[in-house]
Amino acid sequence: MNELVSIAEKIAVKLIERKRTVAVAESSTGGLISAALLAVPGASAYFIGGGVIYTRDARRVLMDIPNEAMKGIRSASEPYAKLLANQIRGRLATDWGLSETGATGPAGNRYGDAAGHSCMAVAGPVEAAITLETGSSDRQANMQAFAKAALNLLLENLR
Repeated sequence: MNELVSIAEKIAVKLIERKRTVAVAESSTGGLISAALLAVPGASAYFIGGGVIYTRDARRVLMDIPNEAMKGIRSASEPYAKLLANQIRGRLATDWGLSETGATGPAGNRYGDAAGHSCMAVAGPVEAAITLETGSSDRQANMQAFAKAALNLLLENLR
């Protein structure tokens, strides 16, 4: 967690300096992204909120993304990560939205992605999405790696 908080501290400095805010929609990281951002003193200046969007029901209820809106988009993909980032940004009226969706392991997901597969996205003044393949089935290590990649994606796009 220390490594995640170290990245979050750099993010905090930039967001606070610029008076910008962020919201997070994460899935397979289970709240690690939000926890890292909230571990930094002064988080209330930039962290507005977020959620663990782990199921279809959570996506529908918490994110207001109906099943029909998912036509042609599958979970654990860059298009879905972009949708989540934009939706959380809009729902919480923040400057930035950050999202993550993937398969932590030990097995892959129902969509055919192997364990160690994750997509993350940022939405804000710029938009970006990346895919990470760790090649590992270690659930906890993947959760850490996915959270680190998502936080780094936000940090890189704040520059």
